[in-house]
Amino acid sequence: MSKPRIWISNTTPAPGEILRVRAQVAHPMETGFRSGPDGPLPMNIVTRFAATLDGALLLEWLPETAVAQNPYIEFTFAARHGGLLRMVWTDASGDFASAEQEIRLQG
Repeated sequence: MSKPRIWISNTTPAPGEILRVRAQVAHPMETGFRSGPDGPLPMNIVTRFAATLDGALLLEWLPETAVAQNPYIEFTFAARHGGLLRMVWTDASGDFASAEQEIRLQG
């Protein structure tokens, strides 16, 4: 997997402000249903996406074979406290990609 692309609506929000996060990772999302020159291509999909803020789980997504390549996800959360926003994509082969961004509350 390549380095994920992320966008966060505001990295210095006011307390309680709703933040929007957009994230995408480059991944072929091979389902195992397609044939290659030597037979079926092995399945290798992103099987887990997790977003945490200072270690507390914000969102967990368990995609399946119906998700297109280069999976994109968008989610929102209320900024009740600052900290390190960390997102991790893990695929069926055990490879992973991660992205991090510090969130600092105003005031």
